[in-house]
Amino acid sequence: MTLTLESLPGSSGYLDIYPERKMYYFKNPYVLGLTVVAGIGGLLFGYDTGVISGALLYIKDDFEAVRNSSFLQETIVSMAVLGAIVGAAAGGWINDAYGRKKATLLADVVFAIGAAVMAAAPDPYILIAGRFLVGMGVGVASVTAPVYIAEASPSEIRGGLVSTNVLMITVGQFLSYLINLAFTQVPGTWRWMLGVSGVPAVIQFVFMLFLPESPRWLFMKDEKSKATAVLSKIYDFPRLEDEIDYLSSQLEEEKHKKINVSYMDVFKSKEIRIAFLAGAGLQAFQQFTGINTVMYYSPTIVQMAGFRSNQLALLLSLIVAAMNAAGTVLGIYLIDHVGRKKLAISSLSGVIVSLAILSGALFAGQYGSTNGLNGCIAVIGLALYIAFFSPGMGPVPWTVNSEIYPEAYRGLCGGMSATVNWISNLIVAQTFLSLAEVAGTGLTFLIFAAIAVLAIVFVVVYVPETQGLTFEEVERIWKERAWGRDSNTESLLVA
Repeated sequence: MTLTLESLPGSSGYLDIYPERKMYYFKNPYVLGLTVVAGIGGLLFGYDTGVISGALLYIKDDFEAVRNSSFLQETIVSMAVLGAIVGAAAGGWINDAYGRKKATLLADVVFAIGAAVMAAAPDPYILIAGRFLVGMGVGVASVTAPVYIAEASPSEIRGGLVSTNVLMITVGQFLSYLINLAFTQVPGTWRWMLGVSGVPAVIQFVFMLFLPESPRWLFMKDEKSKATAVLSKIYDFPRLEDEIDYLSSQLEEEKHKKINVSYMDVFKSKEIRIAFLAGAGLQAFQQFTGINTVMYYSPTIVQMAGFRSNQLALLLSLIVAAMNAAGTVLGIYLIDHVGRKKLAISSLSGVIVSLAILSGALFAGQYGSTNGLNGCIAVIGLALYIAFFSPGMGPVPWTVNSEIYPEAYRGLCGGMSATVNWISNLIVAQTFLSLAEVAGTGLTFLIFAAIAVLAIVFVVVYVPETQGLTFEEVERIWKERAWGRDSNTESLLVA
């Protein structure tokens, strides 16, 4: 058959012509293996997010200065986020310059060193330094893992595979609460909680040594033979031939474009600028709707609601983390069946309702009604929040950001949008306890609900549907939004 635009992998019509070549989630163990190993970066991300919430309860017991200062508590929590901002900002450049594999190995080394520093910290300030190093490793990994997975994934299952990285984040959070519970009666409590986080980093480092570089990055660096060797393990013949032909043609086109892009280039190009607005906006709204406030401070929130026991607070938080992981499994299915945009909107709608319930229960407790019923309602509000957030606003921002940027900008823009996520995370983490002290926890969560309303408007207006589209088709969307539609691709703009 003569190859046409519609019969190449760069067109959504390709699998309509060759349905037998469609890839399914569990069809290729090699692709799943790449995804799981890369996803350990997500596990580190999640573990670090969750572990500090329990460790902080015992750090306060050991260090009087921490116990007496909300600012110092917030700094211990948020210093990892500050490190992640630095790591994410540098991670985009590292990914493009040295590859996704080397970026992952670097992240593992930095994270493992940070874990050792935290475990041995003699005072709060060394602990803060260790938190910064761990954060740097997490920041680089948060850029690298989604891009590595996306570039090795067939377009028809890309959303689910990238969402697996988010599942690993939630599994990491669940494990952190489980390990927190396991070490509550062990001497050194928080040192074990924080130090154990270095183990997955070492495991990923070892496995990553035996995995290949991203095939698309190899093509971008004109290493076609290495890229072909990787692709041959992902695709069956003859789709392999078509993928190689298509990527080769894309490489020839890229040779005529400016490849060495800078941060300023993102804002000079109209189509890249609006793509970055959509991606970075999603990342910001993910944080400003309160997710990592819940994950960092859930034991503290449970105690605010009236459950005073450390162990009980950790147990209830473990249940919340388990729901987070279960919801993300649902999200892996929905993201390639319902679509990114609908999933985000429905998720945010549920978040608004659950935050209103949580806020109401905390308002009641704040103004004198501290009975067990209010505490139970607060926990139900937390659980509903996670149930709605985890399938949608958990995976959607990371998935969309892994697929909306052109090849030459993918690492750079991915790093910039992840940096926006971490900056937003830092703002929320660093201000939550202080804001709750001034305004009350009820009003604080009501503010998050109002932000979720704004997030729905943003998604409706700025975020296109990218379900099932190839990287090149997504790139066409931004060109058309920037410069106007044409009759050949108008259908791609349907959101």
